[in-house]
Amino acid sequence: MYKRVLLKISGEALAGVERTGINAETVDHIVTQVVELKSRGTDIGIVVGGGNFWRGRQGTNMDRVTADHMGMIATIMNALALQDAIEKKGVPVRVQTALNIPSVAEPFILRKALRHFECERIVIFACGTGNPYFSTDSGAALRAIEIKADVLLMAKNVDGVYDSDPKTHKNAKKFDELSYMDVMNKKLSVMDLTSVTLCMENKIPIVAFALDSKNGLIKAASGERIGTIIR
Repeated sequence: MYKRVLLKISGEALAGVERTGINAETVDHIVTQVVELKSRGTDIGIVVGGGNFWRGRQGTNMDRVTADHMGMIATIMNALALQDAIEKKGVPVRVQTALNIPSVAEPFILRKALRHFECERIVIFACGTGNPYFSTDSGAALRAIEIKADVLLMAKNVDGVYDSDPKTHKNAKKFDELSYMDVMNKKLSVMDLTSVTLCMENKIPIVAFALDSKNGLIKAASGERIGTIIR
């Protein structure tokens, strides 16, 4: 069992089959596992994306910085939804944002985040790195390093990393284990290269697993063989 984990959840994962907005059933499935994992003594940090509301690339005729800031704001909505769902299960949680919105959530302060872990709280990090041109994957890698997480858990819509899209290629091969360099050299779409490089330089292992699998999060955080491990 890892002592401290950073869980990355895409915004689309919260939408369920609707692929947009927030699906209450899907959120409950995620949060139930998060709460169970917390009850086993694991410190949990969460980074959530915003693609169920807005992705920067949607702003094709828009200034990139503006479009990316809109995406960051979308992550705050998802973070607040997760906070509400977790609190309803009786577990204390705090949202910290890389953009300063004090009337909604705390600003990201590393020492404060670490104190929350000491007080047995879950911490949700919104707005990625707070900078345009960086993905929430990069935000997840950065926060994992900062909080000294033992592992970065990438909750995906598929059960690991494949050499091609398994949804469109029936002969797609799944990898059980990869090196950081394998991911970069093969240009595998598990996360962007900036994120992989950050994890490689700081020796943070990555586990990519299916979010909708039964107890997938708990298995991944327990060190069981699930999905694909990158190290």
